[in-house]
Amino acid sequence: MDTVKTEEIISLPELEALAEGHLSAMAKAYVCGGAADELTLRANCEDWQRMRLMPKALVDVSQIDLKTEVLSQPFSLPILLAPTAFNRLCHPEAELATVQGANRAGAGMILSSLSTEPVEEVARTAQNPLWFQLYAQADRGLTRQMVDRAEAAGCKAICVTVDTPVLGARHRETRTNFALPPDCELPNLNLGAVSHRPTGGEIYSELLNAALTWKDIEWLRSITKLPVLLKGVLNPDDAVRAVETGVAGVIVSNHGARNLDTLPSTAAALPRIVDKVQGKLPLLVDGGIRRGTDVLKALALGAQAVLIGRPYLYGLAVAGAEGVARVVDILRRELMMAMALTGRTSIAQIDRSVLWDA
Repeated sequence: MDTVKTEEIISLPELEALAEGHLSAMAKAYVCGGAADELTLRANCEDWQRMRLMPKALVDVSQIDLKTEVLSQPFSLPILLAPTAFNRLCHPEAELATVQGANRAGAGMILSSLSTEPVEEVARTAQNPLWFQLYAQADRGLTRQMVDRAEAAGCKAICVTVDTPVLGARHRETRTNFALPPDCELPNLNLGAVSHRPTGGEIYSELLNAALTWKDIEWLRSITKLPVLLKGVLNPDDAVRAVETGVAGVIVSNHGARNLDTLPSTAAALPRIVDKVQGKLPLLVDGGIRRGTDVLKALALGAQAVLIGRPYLYGLAVAGAEGVARVVDILRRELMMAMALTGRTSIAQIDRSVLWDA
């Protein structure tokens, strides 16, 4: 296959089309697919696109500053790499290529529990804040071990996934008989050989904890000095409960539309949660971010930062670390353009007045 010149890739949609030729059928099903009829998958992108921006003229925008802080941690731009499992499906260097791409682009990263490289190796390579996504296990001893390893490795936060007690109806994966290849071991769990998919008529997976409750979140907070965020909140009442539980932040997410179809998009859910939480804890959002204008809209609605998932996996598949960096660079440039054309020169200046229908 011809070497891809990443500098010639100018948008994420064209990168997605290019990635199809670099993914196996099974990897494509895993990365690209959503739940059931994929209505929410499409809505995640479409609902950001439907929002209109309010331009602002005659503002000095000769200097644009993207620096921001989340949980008192500095980031050079408000875009983080979301946790995505099994990066080795996309590239032989797996999460090490991903973090190298994040380094080149100056982006923070959240490492998945289900990464195919150990947290210690990724943390050793990371030059920007690295957070750890946690699938809390039924075995609290194993969960504690995972948290302790992440903390010892230098991770700066724990993001507990709370929206996946069971897997959704992922038909694309089912049709390809999705299974982890032999080189996709999961070193952060130390479980030996596991199957990500339930078997037979079961809906449960041995990698997930269907009994996870708010009491477990309280316990998790008690065993680590790191800030604990909840990833996968869409219900505003859950966000209020999160505030009451004392977590450090919430990531508004529908799991990339991979679990329950016909959920609202994160673009639709975010403002409801912002209105309920009233600034009492930081909010981040993922799902459908494909343009710098999407990032601007998310920040305008009240998110402190956005997470991207599929786009950087496409970049990883096409060109390894260089492809990951290119994805972030494209979004950075588009965000700066959008900020300039709406008269904003810093992240702190972005609010709902950026939106036409605020």
